[in-house]
Amino acid sequence: MNFLSRHNIGFVVVDRLAERAGTACRDKKFKARLGRGRLGQEDVVFLQPQTFMNLSGESVGPALGFYKLGTDRLVVVHDELELDFGEVKTKLGGGHGGHNGLRSLKKHLPDDRFSRVRVGIGRPPPRWDPADYVLSRFDASERGQLDDVVDRAVVAVETLIEQGPQPAPKQAAARGR
Repeated sequence: MNFLSRHNIGFVVVDRLAERAGTACRDKKFKARLGRGRLGQEDVVFLQPQTFMNLSGESVGPALGFYKLGTDRLVVVHDELELDFGEVKTKLGGGHGGHNGLRSLKKHLPDDRFSRVRVGIGRPPPRWDPADYVLSRFDASERGQLDDVVDRAVVAVETLIEQGPQPAPKQAAARGR
């Protein structure tokens, strides 16, 4: 994971989830890479938009329409500046908080009733442009913790899929069950 930028942490979580479901995001459709598999008792479509991250709604919107899924069946995994590095929290709906990928989703989806798994990447150091920070690579200390962070985000997604968005405990994501 040395090549990984902070902005791509969601893709790593999706890759790990797809692997657990016995698939990979290899197919190309909806301006995205996608895979289909099963997590627990649920059939799941894994989607990794190949647009710029800031235009991800252009992939997610058409995919939801094609599969005839409501936003209540969507789980979005994204980097979060407002959380300390390694913190993982779930959220239903909410504002975009300056995250352009979320802004694009809100533009291309009928509502914001989708679940989010927010993976903390921390705030940039003073005088560091946030856009440059999210595109930077994790430092050595952070890289040493990434497997655990990704595992906790995977548990959060699986909990949302299994239990639905309302009962998914924020604490389960933080402590890894």
